[in-house]
This record gives sequence, structure tokens and C-alpha cells, in this order.
Amino acid sequence: MQDLPLPTPIESPLLREAAGTRIRHGFFTREGGVSEGIYAGLNVGVGSNDDRDRVMENRARVAAWFDLPVEKLATVHQVHSPDVFVVDASYTGERPKVDAMVTAVPGVALGVLSADCGPILFADGRNQVVGAAHAGWKGALTGVLEATIDAMISLGAARENITAVLGPSIGPASYEVGPEFVERFLGVDPSYEAFFRPSDKPEHAMFDLPALTLSRLRAAGVTAGSLDLDTYSDADRFYSYRRTTHAGEPDYGRQVSAISIREE
Repeated sequence: MQDLPLPTPIESPLLREAAGTRIRHGFFTREGGVSEGIYAGLNVGVGSNDDRDRVMENRARVAAWFDLPVEKLATVHQVHSPDVFVVDASYTGERPKVDAMVTAVPGVALGVLSADCGPILFADGRNQVVGAAHAGWKGALTGVLEATIDAMISLGAARENITAVLGPSIGPASYEVGPEFVERFLGVDPSYEAFFRPSDKPEHAMFDLPALTLSRLRAAGVTAGSLDLDTYSDADRFYSYRRTTHAGEPDYGRQVSAISIREE
């Protein structure tokens, strides 16, 4: 494997201030990894067709940034659900089919993978509870954000102390959808029309997934912010499922966003 320095993730000043000194987080890009070809960079997607040894090396590099062994980088089998997994002291590396994790246990990094969907990291620095959620349109619409908040509260967090930050995800200028997609949202809540604007293609619209995500987080009573980074338009730094599809490539990598409570 290449002898590279550890990757340097993007950190949110809002989340860092809210989380305090014992909680560390990072929104990792594709920079600083050992994968090659269409996966070039820090591909951590075990579900991709990338060389598994390279994927595991990339994951080890992410864990090392948190001063943790790779076994303590907790990720799940994401299925676009509203379901949340609680990581406790008995965690042994299982990957249940859910789309969010929460913990009050130090020494474990909760990681969510993305390649256009929204990675959201949560922290209650006062009560030392953290969470991570993967929210594409389906997860955001069906309640994964609210479920993550409720799960954090079950571990001792206070709603008014939780801060959530949306990491790199597909932006409103890159997400064109058809009329049936718009109708699905308006059927849930007519006010969701605010998250769509006309596109250049007849009967299509541009969808603002980040705005929906932030709206639902704030409606749930937590402080919320965004890095405002578009995965589709920034090929140098981010993997993108939609960009890969448009380019006719056979597969795509996944970046990771992670958060951890330090051991005392």
C-alpha cells in the first residue's frame, strides 16, 4: 500500500464548539486514501467492488485519525430506512441494516457512508452523547433524523443541547427529479413545495435535499447547520452516485463522516 499521511477531514466550527473537547468529528473527503481507478482516494465502501484490502486500509486510516483501531470504526448496512442502532459497551463490529447510530460510549467512532445522500453528525457535548445518520430523500422523508434525535435522548441527551451538521451531499443545482418524485413529497406535506424549483426540462424540478434536511432538524428542536458542499459538482473531493451514473461508470466509491467520544 502507498505510504500516505493520514487523511484530513473537514470539521464544522458549529459542531466543534457545541461538542466540546472530548468529542471529535470529521467529514472525510476522497483525499488521502489508497484506492485507484474509479475509486481513487479514500473509498471506505465495503459494498463497492473496490479491492477489499484497499478499502480496509482506507477505513484503518479513518480510524487512526480518531486514534482508534479499525475495529472501532462502527458503520452499518445502510438501507434508506428511519431505523437507528444504539452502540453500547458490548459492540463487537456488527453491521445491522439501519441508517443511523447513537452512542454514549467513549472509544468508538460512528461512521456513515455517503455518495450524494446527506451525512449528518449529531452531538450533545454537555451530556456526552453523539449520533450519525445517513439521510437521502427517503430517510429524510420517513424520519431518520427525528429517530436519531429520539435515540440520543434515550441515552441521556437533551434536545435543546443537540447540534446537528449536514456534511457533503448533493446540492440543489445538481438534483433534478421527475414529477412523480415531487408528487410523493407534496402528498406528505404540501408545504414541501418550497424545496423544489423548476428545471430546464419540462415537468421536472430541481430538489433541495439539504434544505429539507435542515428544515426537519430545526423543526425537531435541535440546532442545525450545513457545510454547504455539493458532492456532484466537486469530483476532486467527493464520490457521487449520480455523477457516476451520468458518466456511465460501473461503480462508485463512498466517503465517510464520523464522530467519536474520546476516552478520558
